[in-house]
Amino acid sequence: MLVGAPVQSGTNRLGCDMGPSAYRAAGLGEAIRDLGIAVTDAGTVAPVPFAAPPHPNRAIHHLAETAGWTLALTEAAFRYSAAARPIFLGGDHSLSAGTVAGMALRAREEGRPLFLLWLDAHADLHTLDTTTSGNLHGVPLAYLTGRPGFEGYFPPLQAALDPARICMVGLRSVDPAERAVLGGGGTRVHDMRDIDETGIVAPLRDFLREVAAAEGLLHVSLDVDFLDPGIAPGVGTTVPGGATFREAHLIMELLHDSGLVRSLDLVELNPFLDERGRTALLMADLAASLLGRRILDRPTRSF
Repeated sequence: MLVGAPVQSGTNRLGCDMGPSAYRAAGLGEAIRDLGIAVTDAGTVAPVPFAAPPHPNRAIHHLAETAGWTLALTEAAFRYSAAARPIFLGGDHSLSAGTVAGMALRAREEGRPLFLLWLDAHADLHTLDTTTSGNLHGVPLAYLTGRPGFEGYFPPLQAALDPARICMVGLRSVDPAERAVLGGGGTRVHDMRDIDETGIVAPLRDFLREVAAAEGLLHVSLDVDFLDPGIAPGVGTTVPGGATFREAHLIMELLHDSGLVRSLDLVELNPFLDERGRTALLMADLAASLLGRRILDRPTRSF
């Protein structure tokens, strides 16, 4: 199921709200149908009113709007995941505060643990107190793991995510405040140096074996800036040295082979910064690989 989440309140750059339309124009739905999978497009989620008071951190912007998106997407993720595998078309990464919270409720409803694979150049572990940019796409994991300071400003977290059930892959831009948090809690962290030195197959398979052994639900959150900007320029937070085309597809293929993925975020696509849709097409291809497209089935394109 495709679910549009045109969130851009978490960033200070316009354009992410066009992401859902770009994914649809890139043929994501058709690519999934070509795999023999039925696709329903649920349309677009809208934020709900949320009365967040002003925060003492004057850098923060669009707090109430982001909280409203979080509330709406929590409900949407819980509802759509009852009978489908939702793919959330973003939208900036603040949307994951809602989608993952909703999937945590789904996991609790089914009596199973939720695991999270976070494919991103950034840890997004700032709290409302530690963020210096004020961009709330940098706080979802702090909120989801129950770190203090969100009370009264974000919707109450009904099912916190255990940090030990998170696997981060691709990190290469982490602030000191976030680095201090990563030192504890048991989160698996594989930055790009790890991938360069040892590859991604063994650590990812270890994580997937843990998910399978626990009979867990797995949510995958894929940020455009996980990819190298040379192949995915359509993002407002480019960080050199990201995943290559083959590394990214290999991860998706391993995820498909596992049969464990229950839901997916595609986030931070900014079509205004893209080049003739190449980033949207690549992200759509990666989603198709996660759902079963083989390398031999990949279409040839001329730009």
